[in-house]
Amino acid sequence: MNLPAAERLSATWRALGYLLGSLLAASLAVLVLPVLLVPAAARAWAGRQRRRADRLLGAPASGPVRVGAARLLGWLGAWLLTGLTFGLVAVVCAGNTLTTAVTVPLWWALPAGTRAGGFAAGAPLTGWGPALTLGTAQLLAFAALTVWLVPRLARLHARTCVALLAPSASEELAQRVETLTETRAGALTAHGAELRRIERDLHDGTQARLVAIAMRLGVARELLDEDPGTVATLLAQAHRTTEEAMVELRAVIRTIYPPVLADRGLTGALSALGADAALDTTLDVGSLGTLPAAVEAVAYFTVAEALTNAAKHSGATRTAVRVARTGDRLSIEVTDDGSGGADERLGTGLAGIRQRVLALDGTLDLRSPAGGPTTITVGVPCGS
Repeated sequence: MNLPAAERLSATWRALGYLLGSLLAASLAVLVLPVLLVPAAARAWAGRQRRRADRLLGAPASGPVRVGAARLLGWLGAWLLTGLTFGLVAVVCAGNTLTTAVTVPLWWALPAGTRAGGFAAGAPLTGWGPALTLGTAQLLAFAALTVWLVPRLARLHARTCVALLAPSASEELAQRVETLTETRAGALTAHGAELRRIERDLHDGTQARLVAIAMRLGVARELLDEDPGTVATLLAQAHRTTEEAMVELRAVIRTIYPPVLADRGLTGALSALGADAALDTTLDVGSLGTLPAAVEAVAYFTVAEALTNAAKHSGATRTAVRVARTGDRLSIEVTDDGSGGADERLGTGLAGIRQRVLALDGTLDLRSPAGGPTTITVGVPCGS
């Protein structure tokens, strides 16, 4: 990798911290090995180590470890071996670099007859000439070895950790079935709650207004010949109440299936969202073809909720929406330039998006580091 010097140094520092942490964790694991042979404890420990590996590799945080006990035991053995070995190599490389950097300028304070170590082992340090020549060569050699080797060992260890804990095809299928079962149950619960909300909105709002209209029209019919002035007032009130009932009814319908989707399709509906958004929004929609209504609704509500969150909570000034279809999968990505720190546990609507997406066997990935940016990526199967 041809990285700038500052980035290479930063990568080396992160890799060194990762390997030293792995060495410390592996040493601790050896001491409590009987405890880690219990599957529940091993899974918790493996989950922690995989999250460390994900952070080093810059990958999204993985979920719970779901591999079988035999594979878990195999991972533990490989992780212990590589953690101890690679960690010791990192200690040797970084330790010699640091030791050389400290001892070369202080050669004169060392006991008489001291000889250089490392690559220059055996050479006597009798003056500034040998000390600077041999010491500088050794310092450069160990520093170069550290910068070149330590990041590679760290990535190898992290990738091995992630690969060994990746579920097999059968385990992945079982996990998907379990997830689908949970999300279907959650979708049914959410569907029931949504129906109750719609019934309540219609009962307390639209229905009450329709009853008021019927009552005014009934009174107006009885007074038609006796008091035309009162009848005119009642008809005006009934007309106004009818318009209010229509507004409420449209609002309820919008929460079920936005009319703009039926009128303009997903592309047109997203364009309307972007035009009405509170923030400057860039929209990039590819060729989507024909999509199931449920997929269109999920995409629409995902973008709508993400734009609302960005305007309300992130402090962003711009958002970007990208929607594309690749084969039988629709991807939706919404990015804002806000302060980050989005958390679906805080009730910002992200949990609702996830519930809608998972109900269609889709995926949602939220990346929102402190300081931003925030990116929500959704993938939904949409048929061939």
